Amino acid sequence: MFDEDDLREIRAERERWEDETLDPALDAHGERKERFATVSNHEVDRLYTPEDVADLDYDDDVGFPGEPPYTRGPYPTMYRGRTWTMRQFAGFGTAEETNERFHYLIEEGQTGLSTAFDMPSLMGLDSDDPMSIGEIGKEGVAVDTLRDMEILFDGIDVGEVSTSFTINPSAPVVYAMYIALADQQGVPRERIRGTLQNDMLKEFIAQKEWVIPPEPSLDLVTDTVEYAVENTPKFYPVSVSGYHIREAGSTAAQEAAFTLADGFAYVEAALDRGLDVDEVGPILSFFFNSHNSVLEEVAKFRAARRIYARVMAERYDATTDEAKRLKFHTQTAGQSLTAQQPLNNIIRVTLQAAAAAMGGTQSLHTNSYDEALALPSEEAVRIALRTQQIIAEESGLADIVDPLGGSYAVEALTNEMEAEVMTYIDEIAEMGEGSIRDGILRGIEEGYFHREIQDAAYEYQERVDSGEETVVGVNKYTTDGEADTDILHVSDEVADRQLARLEEVKDERDDERVEETLAALDDAIQSGENTMPYVIDAVKAYATMGEIMDVFEAEHGSYTETVSLA
Repeated sequence: MFDEDDLREIRAERERWEDETLDPALDAHGERKERFATVSNHEVDRLYTPEDVADLDYDDDVGFPGEPPYTRGPYPTMYRGRTWTMRQFAGFGTAEETNERFHYLIEEGQTGLSTAFDMPSLMGLDSDDPMSIGEIGKEGVAVDTLRDMEILFDGIDVGEVSTSFTINPSAPVVYAMYIALADQQGVPRERIRGTLQNDMLKEFIAQKEWVIPPEPSLDLVTDTVEYAVENTPKFYPVSVSGYHIREAGSTAAQEAAFTLADGFAYVEAALDRGLDVDEVGPILSFFFNSHNSVLEEVAKFRAARRIYARVMAERYDATTDEAKRLKFHTQTAGQSLTAQQPLNNIIRVTLQAAAAAMGGTQSLHTNSYDEALALPSEEAVRIALRTQQIIAEESGLADIVDPLGGSYAVEALTNEMEAEVMTYIDEIAEMGEGSIRDGILRGIEEGYFHREIQDAAYEYQERVDSGEETVVGVNKYTTDGEADTDILHVSDEVADRQLARLEEVKDERDDERVEETLAALDDAIQSGENTMPYVIDAVKAYATMGEIMDVFEAEHGSYTETVSLA
């Protein structure tokens, strides 16, 4: 980059600038704050120069897009070839209502579907379970049986659309339903495209939704990975999700570190099954948050790609580009949205989306401005989608690959991010005596992740409460009265319709066939077989999500978290 003579000259010029230009300005006007830091409380310098990237090796650390270490992007043309997939989250009420929203979004130019499920479905419960009362269809679509999936995708060719499913403990059941739907439509399984979140390690670390304990949960995730390698090679069976880790209050570095570590744990679990890393790597996808500190987020995305490529090659002996290429979806930061002055959220989301684009995301969800109040309204969803379209079509950000690459600030922040992330990953591996998989499981059991995230969240809230961290409309620039915002309301009639359909399915199905498939699933669990073929059989017999998950819970037991705050 720069030789020693260049750096000496730059250093001398900086000292001159500080004496002659900076110091008089500071004496006359000062600066707005004593300390400048990112949302993650990472202090940033006033100015970055070549001195801050003196140790950067262009070939090894930066390189070119589409080539290791992929710092500048996973593909050579990036958005000049095609823009990121615009994937708006949709799901509420019954399958009919969500199907209608799906068709609306496709007509408005959305290029990928993303499905939100209600809480009972997320937890593997049927709508007629007593614990489901009051939650049916409230924060996502209710899916009890294959019948709901059939209605959800009525008029939509699953061979032509890419669909993301945000669901975890009961993810294998939803995956099975989608495969069964493809079979019904005559779509070859190798053609279906989409992503299953299915990241159970993240659940135990941050989001806290589970049915069975951590280790059998990891085994069940590995069943889906193994099945996808052999049967649905274009479908990502796991979306390793840092988003929820960040939403729980982590820093950007913690989000990247814990997410990448989870991904490496899934790789190790797959290798233990005898799978080839060059087969597993290409079907793993990742899911990151994009928060308000634009340059920190860009640095996070760039550092994550670089770390992933190096670790996959050096630790797991990956040889193909596809196995070393980190591909990820991004969602703007729900945690940053405010109920106060909700239209301000449009600006926040725009900045966060721009950071994701400059950081090289493969797909993007932009939050709607009213999501701090309720499920998004149709108008709010349209504005969120238009935000992406304007960035892609009007801003010019999609025209240059890695537009901030080479910035002294961004390259320095990328290096700092990489160092902090690797410190965490090394600590996790040490907890597992060399195994990242075992380190993750131990960290879950001992409350390590809980403590790290809790401390970061507490520190952030302290800064907001003290006014050190500005949240416009909340602790600064507030107004006495807030304008009313029209929000989406899910009718209580939704539950009645969903319960009626579930009862109808149970009346019409072959109960003997259901029992046979559930018994076969139980045998497969006990014998250590891959359970996915048996889950698919049960789904096709119209066994319910709750009935299937009950089989797993009966064999593995339930789980209660023990958290040490020490």
